[in-house]
Amino acid sequence: MQRKAVRRALPGIAMLTALVAGAAGLTGCTSGSGTGSTSDSKAGGNAAAPAEPGKYRILPAPCKAGADSKRLKAMLPAADSLTPAQRDQLYAGTADASYDGDRRVGCRWTAQTPEETRLLSVGFERVVSYDRAVASDDDKARQVYVRQLTDAHLPFPGPSPSPTPSGAPAGTPASAPASTPPAANAPAATPASGSPSPGGSPSAPPAELGSRVLEGLGSEAFIDDKLSPAGATAAQSRTVRIVFRTSNVIVTLEYSVQPALPGTIPSSAETQDKARQLALALVERLGE
Repeated sequence: MQRKAVRRALPGIAMLTALVAGAAGLTGCTSGSGTGSTSDSKAGGNAAAPAEPGKYRILPAPCKAGADSKRLKAMLPAADSLTPAQRDQLYAGTADASYDGDRRVGCRWTAQTPEETRLLSVGFERVVSYDRAVASDDDKARQVYVRQLTDAHLPFPGPSPSPTPSGAPAGTPASAPASTPPAANAPAATPASGSPSPGGSPSAPPAELGSRVLEGLGSEAFIDDKLSPAGATAAQSRTVRIVFRTSNVIVTLEYSVQPALPGTIPSSAETQDKARQLALALVERLGE
């Protein structure tokens, strides 16, 4: 009798166990799906939208960008002995080797005469951010520009008048650097007054414009003016470099004048003016 009772009870217990397990499974699925949807919605809400790509997607042809024949002839006078074909080759320029024409391109020119040698180079770099959720293309380009500005030992542009009216301790160091440039120019004036006696030129040396941050050229720009040291037999050469940024493109222009004979100093104003005129033309070319 007991065995028959156990046999009768077993099917009921199995059925009850199956019902409990099914209810638990439904409860687990319902709670799991709710949790997943909540976490997904939270993750989607916290994701930051990436910045838009930079303004420039391609770069111009470097040997033709902003450098028309009239401007090149003024910056790079050709020797009278050159043939028409040689002049055309001179002003056509030589493109720099580039493994990615959409990221970095450049061009250079060389003009030699019996009196001097002039060198000109123009380079374009398109800066791209690989994580625009962190920094945009323009932000990355500005970091590249600031790095070059720092390497040129130029002050970062900012509110310059604010440090001047500050307290007396801060005013004293500020006045010391201001007196340094006149001191540097003073020794140059002394040889000029004494130069007529040994037979040198009686005229004073041309004024030095120097390196500085430029206004009205792209988004931000600076000019770096360097004059090589004077020597007994070596002529002094002047190299003017202009670096400017417009959106996510960095443009570097370098213009060098190297006289053939010592004693001739290339004009700072003339060299800078020609380089700046070309830089303005490049800005217009990028804006087209």
